[in-house]
Amino acid sequence: MGSLDVAHDIEDRSTYDRAVQRFRERRIALPTFAELAEPTLMPDAVRAGLALVGPDEAHPLNLFRVHWYNAGDRKGTTDVPDHLVLPPELTGTPVRIVVALADRFPMIGAHKVLASYGCLAPRIVTGRFDPTHHRAVWPSTGNYCRGGVAISRLMGCRGVAVLPEGMSAERFEWLESWIQDPADVIRTPGTESNVKEIYDECNRLVGDDTNVILNQFSEIGNHLVHYHVTGRALDAVAAAVGASPGGPLTLRAFVSATGSAGTIAAGEYLKERHGSQIVAVEALECPTMLYNGFGEHNIQGIGDKHIPLIHNVMETDVVTAISDRATDRLNVLFNTDAGRRYLVDRQGVDSILVASLTSLGLSSICNILAAIKLAKHRGLTERDAVVTVATDGAAMYRSERDRVLRREFPGGFDDLAAAEVFSQDLLGVATDHLRELDTRERERIFNLGYFTWVEQQGVPVGEFVRRKSPTFWQQAHAAMPALDERIREFNERTGVTPG
Repeated sequence: MGSLDVAHDIEDRSTYDRAVQRFRERRIALPTFAELAEPTLMPDAVRAGLALVGPDEAHPLNLFRVHWYNAGDRKGTTDVPDHLVLPPELTGTPVRIVVALADRFPMIGAHKVLASYGCLAPRIVTGRFDPTHHRAVWPSTGNYCRGGVAISRLMGCRGVAVLPEGMSAERFEWLESWIQDPADVIRTPGTESNVKEIYDECNRLVGDDTNVILNQFSEIGNHLVHYHVTGRALDAVAAAVGASPGGPLTLRAFVSATGSAGTIAAGEYLKERHGSQIVAVEALECPTMLYNGFGEHNIQGIGDKHIPLIHNVMETDVVTAISDRATDRLNVLFNTDAGRRYLVDRQGVDSILVASLTSLGLSSICNILAAIKLAKHRGLTERDAVVTVATDGAAMYRSERDRVLRREFPGGFDDLAAAEVFSQDLLGVATDHLRELDTRERERIFNLGYFTWVEQQGVPVGEFVRRKSPTFWQQAHAAMPALDERIREFNERTGVTPG
């Protein structure tokens, strides 16, 4: 079986039995992916138990909060995933730009905890990970390794974070509060764009057979969990917005920075149901898909200079790029008193919405700017919707905001500076650096992945090439019910009643 195949059968019965025993001893139950997609399916005992557990506790029940339906307090749930509908006063375009909010997720305030669960849980329930022996190694540019450390701890095993040393201080502060051994945070050279250096470290670590590398860029579970769980959540959001006053909307596109290419899989779910397009976003300072380019940037959360193995490039319709200067400056506008006051008093943006902009981190702002760019490029109207995600909130970037304030606004950030940022970086969004993809363009981007995965990482050519076929992805998507059945069987073996 290739590394991209979805495992259904138990690979090692003794490993499986030790995992069952560990989960039984520590009273750990696993949610199915169907329950994460629709939390109303969870047992009443789970909801009752969660009422007694804080969303940031290292408690196994918080596995049942790894979904899009958490309320703003991250304790209760909502009927529709929390989201923002950005008005024309803010975006400069009449289209409904709908932003699902991932800072509602437990423990890390980011949706990467869902990706981490999607990668580790299948290994546990198929006897491919022994929590009494293995270490789960989480290579990342930030949030995925935090999610992995959290999920590992909740599942009674040891997690190791591998991330560039230049990432935000808040990421390392969080990791220090959750790990048990400082050696479990491994800093690699560089910043957001230095993904290869992360891979190099993982190739070193894999020499120790206690280390299991859960590489989000190549783990099919990352794709599947976003297709099934995030895709359905965004479909519910789009339906709710379309049912609001003003009449039905046409869902035109899903916009997502590629990063590990997990989240963008949700676009395939939406495309199948609405015919909407999939728009992939990257940093203009490192335009790998757009121009075969390279470089450094600060849109933290979208590591690049390569094409992830789990990116279904042949389904991507548009590629565009956003500058990190814009995301850095808008992080200041949205998270300073002067910036918020300007938006309310001078631009007439609703004060409640402005207060909610703290839910937008750097890659979230990037996604929104790309949605505005697409809307302008297509000439979309108030009858159209573009959906995207706010992958994390501003809490992870306070130190980055302060750094930008010192660099860009040494005299202080006042009304004049706020007007400049709003005019240049929001109203001034242009339709440049955007490319519609035909078959040849898709193949060009697909082929770029060869150099990372075949030449550097040793993926067999046949394994690499078969991802070009729609059949490969359709078969992977169809495998999720079998994984859920394995989770139910595993819970029955442990005898742990959720809640």
